[in-house]
Amino acid sequence: MGGGRPGLRLASLLVVLEASVLGLFGLLVRSGPDRAAASNGTSADGHAQNDDFYRRYPSFQDAHVMIFVGFGFLMSFLQRYGYSAVGFNLLLAACSLQWATLVQGLVEALRHRPLRVLVSVQSMINADFAAGAVLISWGAVLGKVSPVQLLLMAIAEVTIFAANEFVVLHLLGARDGGGSMTIHAFGAYFGLIVSRFLYRPQLAKSRHRARSVYHSDLFAMIGSLFLWIFWPSFNSATAQAGAAQHRSALNTYYALTASTVTTFATSVTVSREGRLDMVHVQNAALAGGVAVGTAAEMMVTPFGALAVGAAAGAVATLGYRFLTPLLESGLRVQDTCGVHNLHGLPGLLGALLGAGVATRAGPDTYGDRLDDVFPLVAGGHRSAWLQGGYQLCGLLVTLATAVVGGSLVGLLLRLPCLVPPPDALCFEDQIYWELPAESEEDAGPRCLEPVLTEDPGLRA
Repeated sequence: MGGGRPGLRLASLLVVLEASVLGLFGLLVRSGPDRAAASNGTSADGHAQNDDFYRRYPSFQDAHVMIFVGFGFLMSFLQRYGYSAVGFNLLLAACSLQWATLVQGLVEALRHRPLRVLVSVQSMINADFAAGAVLISWGAVLGKVSPVQLLLMAIAEVTIFAANEFVVLHLLGARDGGGSMTIHAFGAYFGLIVSRFLYRPQLAKSRHRARSVYHSDLFAMIGSLFLWIFWPSFNSATAQAGAAQHRSALNTYYALTASTVTTFATSVTVSREGRLDMVHVQNAALAGGVAVGTAAEMMVTPFGALAVGAAAGAVATLGYRFLTPLLESGLRVQDTCGVHNLHGLPGLLGALLGAGVATRAGPDTYGDRLDDVFPLVAGGHRSAWLQGGYQLCGLLVTLATAVVGGSLVGLLLRLPCLVPPPDALCFEDQIYWELPAESEEDAGPRCLEPVLTEDPGLRA
């Protein structure tokens, strides 16, 4: 398994995928602003496109940093899987962005235009959101699958993600600006179901590698800080310019501060020795950004943002301390990164919050900007209570899609031709990477013998 076969399989798949994408881009993809300028023959539309670009591009940049730096380093906590965490994050995200551009663009084209995919800064943001869902799912199976399995999961998940997004946001008319439902809850439960289908009872042979060391936790904390800093941009990237976008950033900002404070407090409280756990700080401190995502553009108020952030930080920390071990022992779900605690539970909380806040939507609350957040309510097509009901329906559809889609992909990844790393060599870089010598005395190939540690448990 340490030879060339895994690399050759990966290279073959990448050549096929990229050749397919090149052909589809050549046939279908056009630049939105260039097409508009050429057809109109005027500069007015071009000025509008430029204004939209300069308004949205900073948010895109921040979301892009989250995808490639934040997620990559957050998952580098495994002591001997750092190359794979950062490297495969880059590969997985790049492939997901290309495929999401095609799939999301085709869905949009089927609704409004001839069969052409028009790309713009907004399509770049949407593709980043799809890639985010894939990376969340990857966290549940981190270290236990091959890069070939990862790429196949990404292609399938992006397609299912786009279908769910279309149903929830367009057919049902639910609002989910920061993606608590369609990104975080979907990605978490999709990944957990895949992990359930790929359950490996013999994983004890390599569990000693599924824990961190001092320096790997520092690298992971770097990723967490990038995510923390840029999360307000992520949640506000698709909001309408003006009050809605302003509210999204402010609500996320305050929710993150509250989740951080309660994470520290809860971590010390539930610790066996009354000390802080870096796992909690790296992850649960971010839960406020997840939990406020759906309602970020709504009239949550700063008090509400602080309250939901505080609750999310406590819930996520308790999940890492108590729930993750129960998932494996009771449900046979091996959640390497604890995505259920950071994305699943706060995503559910955020979806429920969004449904509750939606029931208060009206001119008295939003004034003349109601159309920016709830256009169907503003147009008289729905009551506020009915909008709240559709928000709940969106959550149920998302969960059902994640479960069914994750099951199908889990079955796919169990095919005999898709060879995962052996049980004894999970969470190990050297299967797929050329590694430098660890010291001058160790100039030969790195030994794959296990390095025993005191605690054999998964990251929990």
